[in-house]
Amino acid sequence: MQPSKTLSSTCCIAGGGPAGLMLGFLLARSGVDVIVLEKHADFLRDFRGDTIHPSTMEVLHELGLLDAFLALPHQKVPRLSANFSGTTLQLVDFSNLSTHAKFIAMMPQWDFLDFLAREGARLSGFRLMMNADARTLIETDGNVTGVRAVTADGALDIAADLVVAADGRGSTLRAAAGLAVEDYGAPMDVMWFRLSRLPDDTAETQGRFVAGRIFVMLNRGDYWQCAFVIGKGLDQRVRGEGLDAFRRSVGAVLPFPDNGRTQDITDWDHVKLLTVQVNRMPRWWRPGFLCIGDAAHAMSPVAGVGVNLAVQDAVAAANALVEPLRSNTLSNDDLARVQKRREWPTRITQRIQLAIQNNIIASALASRGTLAPPLLMRMMTSIPGLKALPARFIGLGIRPEHVQTKAG
Repeated sequence: MQPSKTLSSTCCIAGGGPAGLMLGFLLARSGVDVIVLEKHADFLRDFRGDTIHPSTMEVLHELGLLDAFLALPHQKVPRLSANFSGTTLQLVDFSNLSTHAKFIAMMPQWDFLDFLAREGARLSGFRLMMNADARTLIETDGNVTGVRAVTADGALDIAADLVVAADGRGSTLRAAAGLAVEDYGAPMDVMWFRLSRLPDDTAETQGRFVAGRIFVMLNRGDYWQCAFVIGKGLDQRVRGEGLDAFRRSVGAVLPFPDNGRTQDITDWDHVKLLTVQVNRMPRWWRPGFLCIGDAAHAMSPVAGVGVNLAVQDAVAAANALVEPLRSNTLSNDDLARVQKRREWPTRITQRIQLAIQNNIIASALASRGTLAPPLLMRMMTSIPGLKALPARFIGLGIRPEHVQTKAG
């Protein structure tokens, strides 16, 4: 494939998701020329990570963007609860966090991405190219020196001092780089769909655990964003049992009368499958190349922290790489420093997610009787010294990052 056009930039980022756009914004804000490639024409994909946690909003505060962000339509989630066969535990209360936003902001991810793209467009060094699909890497003597993409106008070669793969857990550029991924497994997949929210419904975002079923409801204002958790690989079996059976299964775990709202699921096109993966790269970089976000580590949906870890990766990467990129002194040590900074919190977060998956979620899906709240959850809701831990883990993460770069 011969390129019809060539460009150059100090940094080229593949993937216009939270990690890619945040990194692009931070680098451009500090005077680094950046091109971000997004393969789609827009950001309108439903049932992506829509939870913006306090750690991400603290980054936005440090950038002077929090007020503008919160002016966008969103729902505040100050607490999280779980119900086990009729017994409800309040698991998380964000009110005591030392952050400016003491809640999760529920917002369609496309609104968050549009917001970052608009703010990036104000910077002279930021260029976002839509309909630009990064296909492979350009290499010189074993070093990555650019990326080849396909655009609406044909093939495009972009020369860059650094290429960043932020193109998700199925990363095309990670595969092109020949970098390995270690998979840690998951006992479940998730079926996402919407149900109407009526005026007299509870406003509380919650998880519900009953024998053989797990159901999560996220308050999105006039509708519930619902996650029906199933055993790994059972999607086709569930669909094969028919839509009426699926509606009955959903109706049985609702915390209020169905009142016909499961009829909102009029066909299987309204039900989207998330194939759950938990994996991590042993090495996130090669000379001239770095993976961040889901490209480096796919997270479980447990606690909904994936978007926020991706943003934390972007902040850490910008903190480490702005000066080397500005001074044309980027080295392998700089890239390794990003992985060293972010690998430990990723490992710990995944270990906690795997423990919850294997000990709570798998047990609930296999159960055929009454479910009692797990001992650890009961302890965390009753022992004062432990009550703050879930809010910190979910709201801030293991190692929250702070913006150290300056506007250039």
